[in-house]
Amino acid sequence: MKSAKQHGLWFHLFDVLLNIVIIVGVVAVIRTFLVSPFQVEGNSMLSTLEHKEYIIINKLAYHIGSPERGDVVIFRPPNDPKRPYVKRIIGVPGDYITIEDGYVSIQPKESDTLTTIDESYLNSKNLGRTYQAPPSSGNTDFIPYTVPEGRYFLLGDNRQGSLDSRSFRDESGEDIPYVEEDSILGRVWLIALPIRKIHALETPIYDL
Repeated sequence: MKSAKQHGLWFHLFDVLLNIVIIVGVVAVIRTFLVSPFQVEGNSMLSTLEHKEYIIINKLAYHIGSPERGDVVIFRPPNDPKRPYVKRIIGVPGDYITIEDGYVSIQPKESDTLTTIDESYLNSKNLGRTYQAPPSSGNTDFIPYTVPEGRYFLLGDNRQGSLDSRSFRDESGEDIPYVEEDSILGRVWLIALPIRKIHALETPIYDL
């Protein structure tokens, strides 16, 4: 009778441990390949995203497809790969981009027209105030960018307070404005907290 109880106890413990292992495995798979939580640090994406907000990242989107212009993404910047950033994709492979007089213009590789993009997601402080680095300087120097294959050009929505493709430098001070596709970890799917701000982020459509 005693051995039967011991057998039942060991079986119960094994069952609990097995369930824990399965749950941990499922959570790991979900976080690695499907969705993952992330807390915003800093104000570089105001007013789309605010400091300390919790967001949910869709990782599956880039396992089955490629990043798109306008996506808000989590990525590892070329100048500091250990620290994930959150920014918006402005240029995709093949794009010719100019920043001039505070506005961004894009000529996709399949087009002959350079078009100033409508960025209605920018607040009144930043609309028409996209400058060269340092972003708060008011530097209106004309600098063109041509995005290489497999790379992307990213900007924060807080254009005067964001370290992004305009500012990325290597140790020697050379510009490294483009982010490799493999460094993009996922697309911001929705704002999860605070509760009053729960909503999904939509990718804008640019008339190019």
